[in-house]
Amino acid sequence: MRKRALLIINRHARRGKKGFAQAVDCLDDLGFELITIPTKLSQSLAEYIQFYADSVDMVIVGGGDGTLNAVVNTLVEFQLPLGILPMGTANDLARTLKLPNTIPEACQVISQGHQQAIDLGCVNGQYFFNVASLGLSVDITAKLTKGVKRRWGVLAYAVTAIKALSQTRLFHATITQNGISQRVKTLQIAVGNGRYYGGGMAIAKDATIDDNRLDLYSLEIQHWWQIFHLLTHLPGGQQDLLPWVRTLDADTIEIRTNRSRKINTDGEITVQTPAKFTVIPRALSVFVPASPVL
Repeated sequence: MRKRALLIINRHARRGKKGFAQAVDCLDDLGFELITIPTKLSQSLAEYIQFYADSVDMVIVGGGDGTLNAVVNTLVEFQLPLGILPMGTANDLARTLKLPNTIPEACQVISQGHQQAIDLGCVNGQYFFNVASLGLSVDITAKLTKGVKRRWGVLAYAVTAIKALSQTRLFHATITQNGISQRVKTLQIAVGNGRYYGGGMAIAKDATIDDNRLDLYSLEIQHWWQIFHLLTHLPGGQQDLLPWVRTLDADTIEIRTNRSRKINTDGEITVQTPAKFTVIPRALSVFVPASPVL
């Protein structure tokens, strides 16, 4: 019996344009019955899924973390399993799930049919896979153009962060967890659900995408040069070793700011403060390699 799949490829993704035909050929050879959507408009992705939800057994998305964020709410609504073809710049969700980076190998994973139920974060009704954040990261998102990502690849995040640092200012926020509120002056607050974000940085050294918790860190720096110390700690999620980085974990976190601030989810600016973050355990099924990965 052929597997029915809605295949959505973001042609604006780093490898989207070249990867579309390859993905179609691979999945066709593996026995999939495909409805193919090569799109450049992430806003319309949810509508495609809504239209075809009763006609397919799964949704396969080719793109980066932003493309996946554009469809996550609709996938949860219809409880359709997700197959991932990493075609973006960072591919942090794919990294967290230990998915292969090549399209043929990623197609094989989906064909094998092994599913893992993963947690999702949720902020003000918007689900996210990897991380939601405010402050410096929002400024980086605003400056991270498609041209920069195509030119520099994953290094685009570091290049853009250095540029954004000169314009980003500390802000006041109140973080509430388990009924306890903390007033902070910070450069950035990040709330993670998965493990990786921003091209391979870890939200916490022991974070996983099925640990039923959110991990928060707040960058309460006093000197701009401290950010370079942070860059040596982030890949291993060891920012908690720095005395000016506040860390905590919880299943529910609230953040309020003096004025409303934008929040990005998986690299897309979607909501704003005041914000309530929650973790939704086992919210979505994703195709992963058959060996344990999380």
